[in-house]
Parts: sequence; structure tokens; C-alpha cells
Amino acid sequence: MASSLWATRAASFLRISVPFRGFATVLKDLKYADTHEWVKVEGNSATIGITDHAQDHLGDVVYVELPDEGSKVKQGQSFGAVESVKATSDINSPVSGTVLEVNTKLSDSPGLVNASPFEEGWIIKVELKDGDELKSLMDADHYSKFCEEEDNKH
Repeated sequence: MASSLWATRAASFLRISVPFRGFATVLKDLKYADTHEWVKVEGNSATIGITDHAQDHLGDVVYVELPDEGSKVKQGQSFGAVESVKATSDINSPVSGTVLEVNTKLSDSPGLVNASPFEEGWIIKVELKDGDELKSLMDADHYSKFCEEEDNKH
């Protein structure tokens, strides 16, 4: 009897929480570009991906175009693309530097960008060229407001 009661409670909880998506997740310790990429800096290395907000608007990602390791990226310029069932979007680098590593898992599992945009679905890791570039990026609060304003325009 106890297990069926638990299952009923779990089902009613899931019914309430699953359909309502609410606002996109924004992580506090990251910096954000106005083109919806995030960057996490650890020492001289920066991990880059697209935000939860971006993947939500794109829909199911079916392909991620990745740059080559060792290639250069420049702040604000495209280094690859994300193709979804709805559209193809450029991925712009929030910082300048040299690509140290690409997330090769995305070749076989591009959906990681949807399922885990901040962890498993990262796109590239870059050796930072100029840490001062981070000052031009948004913090989590500013980015959340930016997304709300952008959504209200549409």
C-alpha cells in the first residue's frame, strides 16, 4: 500500500511541475553574452556553451558544428553553429583565445545542448587571450533581465 501511495504522490507532483517551464535557468558564477552564450572562467581557461534560454528557443538540437582544436576565436565572432529542428544559429565566442578542447560528445549526442546546456552540453574550452574582455559580459542578474526584455518584445 505504501508504494502505491508514493507513486500517486509522485505522479501528482510530476503533473504539476513538468508542463510549467517557467524562466530559463541562469547560473550565478558564469558570464553571459547578449547572443546567449555563457562562459565559465577557471584560471586561464574558459569553457563556453549556449544558455538554457537559447536552447529553449532553438528547440531540439540535431547538429553542432564545432571548430578545430588550436583554432583562434575572437570575442563577438562566430566559431560554429547549432542546428535545431527550427533553425540554424551561429555560436559566437564571448571571449578571444585559442581553442584548447572541443566537446566531441556533441557529434554523436547533439541533444546534450538541450538536456544539459551548462554541464554535459558545453561546446569548447578556450585559452583566454585577454581577461579584460570579461568586463563587457553580463552577470547572471543582468542576463536574466535581458532575456525577459527580449521575450517581451516578441
